[in-house]
Amino acid sequence: MNWFLLLIVAFVLFMTVRQLIAARPGIPLDDAKAALKTGTAILVDVREPLEWTGGVAKTASLMPFSDLRGERTQWRAFLEKNRARKILVYCASGTRSGMVASRLRKEGFDAVNAGSLRDWDRAGWPICSPKSR
Repeated sequence: MNWFLLLIVAFVLFMTVRQLIAARPGIPLDDAKAALKTGTAILVDVREPLEWTGGVAKTASLMPFSDLRGERTQWRAFLEKNRARKILVYCASGTRSGMVASRLRKEGFDAVNAGSLRDWDRAGWPICSPKSR
């Protein structure tokens, strides 16, 4: 087999496994819910605005991943305001939230991947329309 092709396959496999590991929730949802109820944590939906139309976790701040990677027009003030709180991030599958949590931890924030919206729904957290908030 061509060594270059083998190297590419190994790299793709490595990146896939890395993404799957990053996508795992970093906190049990019962612990996350307790932290939210005491006010020591804040829940953040990092999906894009078009994805919010299907519902969001109640009390979640809506902060798109694209803004974190870009100009941070929303994220900058949000992070300054919530520096002392644990930031629990979720998305559609847990992959983007894993990337966001990792990035925020590198910047000195206490950020945790809180999985997916589906996980929150299954755990009994209220899901609502973003317009009704």
